[in-house]
Amino acid sequence: MPDKHLWDRHPVVREYSRLASDYDAKWSFYIQATTQATINRLKLQPTDRVLDVGCGTGILLQQLALTYPQLKLFGVDPVSKMLEVARQRLPATIELAQGWAEQLPFENEQFDVVISCNMFHYIRQPMIALQEIRRVLRLGGQIIVTDWCDDYWTCRIYDLLLRRFDRAHFKTYYQQEFRQILEDAGYKDVYIERYKINWFWGLMTATLTLPALKRRGLSVKDRQL
Repeated sequence: MPDKHLWDRHPVVREYSRLASDYDAKWSFYIQATTQATINRLKLQPTDRVLDVGCGTGILLQQLALTYPQLKLFGVDPVSKMLEVARQRLPATIELAQGWAEQLPFENEQFDVVISCNMFHYIRQPMIALQEIRRVLRLGGQIIVTDWCDDYWTCRIYDLLLRRFDRAHFKTYYQQEFRQILEDAGYKDVYIERYKINWFWGLMTATLTLPALKRRGLSVKDRQL
């Protein structure tokens, strides 16, 4: 782990360390609605290994554990105080780690499914994060990324305000802009669905599958999605 003092000074860590204790209560509708929208778009096998990138307080992992008790669940988040809340909520069998999306603390090809829900707008280096997700995913694995969508004017205005006044926030994307980022990162056959959970929040969920290519002579770097 990098220098703890520098880690703790990162805008995302500072902001969500402050919010961790009452985050779930303050944003309960938003969390539950976006979590359920993401889960509804998953295709899971009972014994899949699933990683939640940016797991926060563990709501998504909790819902998955209740619905699919045989899943092997993992979560990663850079904010230790958010992980403390998650550990109080989740069973000990769910493994949690502190880390960034741009440098996932896992070996290659560890997971059947990688999920990211409502955290992509915090990522400073999206291309690196997407390459890291690809690295830890097994052949034939599934990727689900849900985030705000700038095609909705409410999200677009909110994004502009946050970029001006909230250092933790980085950027939200239009649907086509997000598709281009995914394709530039090497992903193919990208499916993105756009939808609203109420009058304000407009979301998009990208669904991708890593083809089950033959392993012979193929490195992680050489894969084409």
